Amino acid sequence: MSVLIDSPRWPAHGRLWGHLISDTSVDELHDFAVRAGLPPRAFDLDHYDYPAERYDHYVGLGAVPVGRREMVRRLAASGLRVRGADRPGP
Repeated sequence: MSVLIDSPRWPAHGRLWGHLISDTSVDELHDFAVRAGLPPRAFDLDHYDYPAERYDHYVGLGAVPVGRREMVRRLAASGLRVRGADRPGP
């Protein structure tokens, strides 16, 4: 029952980005996103993308820092992961 956060390391649009997930439910993740002020457009099927400068803010709101591998493991174990092949096409 946690919202998990990884370290920002993915470059795009001139900044670094990280991910927020829930290991329990998408509803938990959306509730956290609303409290954190994340826009709905930041949601990508099973996670939210967030800019590096907001990392400390999200941890302060209760997001639990984990490594990239732990995040993927916990998302897969939760049954909430949307794999690449399952993503809708353009």
